[in-house]
Amino acid sequence: MNAVTIRAHAKINLDLRMLGTRPDGFHELRTVFQALALHDVLTVVPRPGPFALECDVPGVPLDGSNLIWKAASRLWHALRRPGEPVDVLVRLEKRIPMEAGLGGGSGDAAAALLALNQLWEPGLHPSALSEVAGTLGSDVPFFLEGGTALGLGRGEEIYPLADLPRQWVVLLIPAFGVSSREAYRWYDSDASAGTLIARPEQTMPGTWPVRASRMVNDLEGPVARRHPEIDQMCEALRQAGAGVAAMTGSGSTVYGLFPGQAEATAAMDALAGGPWHALVTESLDRVAYALASRPRACRANM
Repeated sequence: MNAVTIRAHAKINLDLRMLGTRPDGFHELRTVFQALALHDVLTVVPRPGPFALECDVPGVPLDGSNLIWKAASRLWHALRRPGEPVDVLVRLEKRIPMEAGLGGGSGDAAAALLALNQLWEPGLHPSALSEVAGTLGSDVPFFLEGGTALGLGRGEEIYPLADLPRQWVVLLIPAFGVSSREAYRWYDSDASAGTLIARPEQTMPGTWPVRASRMVNDLEGPVARRHPEIDQMCEALRQAGAGVAAMTGSGSTVYGLFPGQAEATAAMDALAGGPWHALVTESLDRVAYALASRPRACRANM
């Protein structure tokens, strides 16, 4: 049986509003996800023995705490197979930074579900696969579809939106990371203390016929209060010509949107060498995402 390779894409949050606390203790969210071309690569290799995970970047957990491992286990059980997953090795080429608000772990989990669902025939129906994705994390169901989408509930209720017109995206990634748990705790602390400072809404450049074109990230203020570099990066991107600059998700990455590749590349070059890593990528609509993230058969060295 051939191995399967698949791209696991990153995302940014164009908008992220905190609507309160749910009975289950999670925050009620309204967010707008946008898929990016930036991606990890997973290669799923059939071979005898226990399930195993390898990665080319140090520091990535290679045990049951990794979302890829959890995805494999939950899909295995959803397929009514006994015990734990076996006879598969997953190799992860990691390019999306961790604790950066780019959804790298969630994207990896969704890609693992898609690849393993193809490998372990007969797989689950897409609706059942989405249910499994929702048990893994709030962002995971989005990565089964990509494009531009509204996320409600914990973020796991996904509703496609009109795709954002193609944007070139400059990402500024600082030396520090922010865990989602930290960011939400800081938000709750500031809300309780009455020290939340509302961020001004930004308007998406160009024509985009949805109400979500007015953007704000409610987590940006609490994170920037602990890490002033967030505001410095946003301002640096605006000075470099970004039409919109904001923190994505719970941070620590800040993104700027540019209408063309030349402008984005020039901004990246101008910002390179600062106290952050700068890179350029682009947005993906649903059609481009479906083509780019499709599992493909390949040959893999054992």
